[in-house]
Amino acid sequence: MATNRGQFNSRIGFILAAAGSAVGLGNIWKFPFEVGEGGGAAFVVIYLTFCFLLCFPVMVSEIAIGRKTQLNPVGAFKKLGHANWSIIGLMGIIAGVLILSFYNVVAGWAFGYFIEMVQGNFAIGKEFGTYITDWQKIGLYGIVFMAVTAFIVSRGIQQGIEKASKILMPTLFILIIALMSYSFTLDGAGEGIKYYLVPDFSEINGEVIYSALGQAFFSLSLGMGALITYGSYVSRQQNIVRSAALITLTDVSIAFLAGLMIFPFVFSYGVEPNGGPGLIFATLPGVFAEIGPVLGIVVGSLFFLLLSFAALTSTVSLLEVPVSYLVDEKNIKRPVAVWGMAAFIFILGIPSMLGNGAVESLTNFVKLGGSENYTDFMTFVGLVASDTFLPLGGTLISIFVAYVWKKHNLNEEIAIGREGGSALVVKYINFAVSYFCPLVLGLITVVTIMDRFFGVQLIG
Repeated sequence: MATNRGQFNSRIGFILAAAGSAVGLGNIWKFPFEVGEGGGAAFVVIYLTFCFLLCFPVMVSEIAIGRKTQLNPVGAFKKLGHANWSIIGLMGIIAGVLILSFYNVVAGWAFGYFIEMVQGNFAIGKEFGTYITDWQKIGLYGIVFMAVTAFIVSRGIQQGIEKASKILMPTLFILIIALMSYSFTLDGAGEGIKYYLVPDFSEINGEVIYSALGQAFFSLSLGMGALITYGSYVSRQQNIVRSAALITLTDVSIAFLAGLMIFPFVFSYGVEPNGGPGLIFATLPGVFAEIGPVLGIVVGSLFFLLLSFAALTSTVSLLEVPVSYLVDEKNIKRPVAVWGMAAFIFILGIPSMLGNGAVESLTNFVKLGGSENYTDFMTFVGLVASDTFLPLGGTLISIFVAYVWKKHNLNEEIAIGREGGSALVVKYINFAVSYFCPLVLGLITVVTIMDRFFGVQLIG
């Protein structure tokens, strides 16, 4: 096995990199339309609650496993003496590879929109359906995006991932705050802020709770081995609990600010807040066009640059997971592992790229759960890798930590560098990984499989 794996040079470097792994398209593209479909502020309250009560304990567990073993998600379970449980790590790696295969396609959309906005092509929103069928253009953008991702990962932990995170994450915050500040000046912005911040709890039902919980888990990059991997590069002097809290806080702050940025735009220009996935790509370019030809170009370009940066912080961590496996377990040199895996994942993503109208058999790929409607290839991969593998991975990690590795070993690991932190927080983490997390995440997994694949609706 490889021994010179690298390490984060500073605590802030690790927090920014891990937060960057969590922050991504899920925060800025997916979160706002989930809020819109979930009835606004009530969804936000539930989302924030689950991030801290459910996701935070799993995050602590993943980082602790990584730091204890200093290995990738598969090697980590083997080193802890439970080789049979390495299937969790392998499942996480497979999930991450599959997610990156279609995530890179959507990242390519965002990067392409940035180029279109710079040129003042506001009509691109109305042409979204045609745009995503142009596989030559989307493919080129995807190659560029994957190449930038691979370049950063190939430079290692300190010179690549950590250095990029220290640039990308502060820039991300600056762009969001700048755009949010501008959106507050628009006529009607107050209605958007009210919709986003004042909850109407009558909107809450089982579907809203389920969606908020799923969004929280997906947005924090849990269950796919990313935080086990990043944890393996963490110094023994770092306070895991405090770092995990800061990572969670950073992630939810980005998502929260993204909502504050987008909903004033939406309400100011009379756009339906429950516009679904097309809210960002199909609707907002028209909003930017109404701002004016010059200012609209500036605001639109900054927005899709922001979206591209957010995507890049996640694609870097998604690529690092399988790369760390190849470096540790197969003793492959990092540059070879990086560029080989990047090429493989890009090729794996071609059906997702073609399944948005370019190829009929991939666009109408499969009927699920007795539905009369076809599901496209990209959506199908997302259902398997993101909606199913991630909560299942989180369930199994919680069970492993509580009942196989045992809580006292977890407590010993998080005590290192804890500097006498709150015993109450540690007690809650112990309770959560023993009961709350496996129960809730297990329920999510069952509900998802029954609903999405078999058409049996267990919630309403």
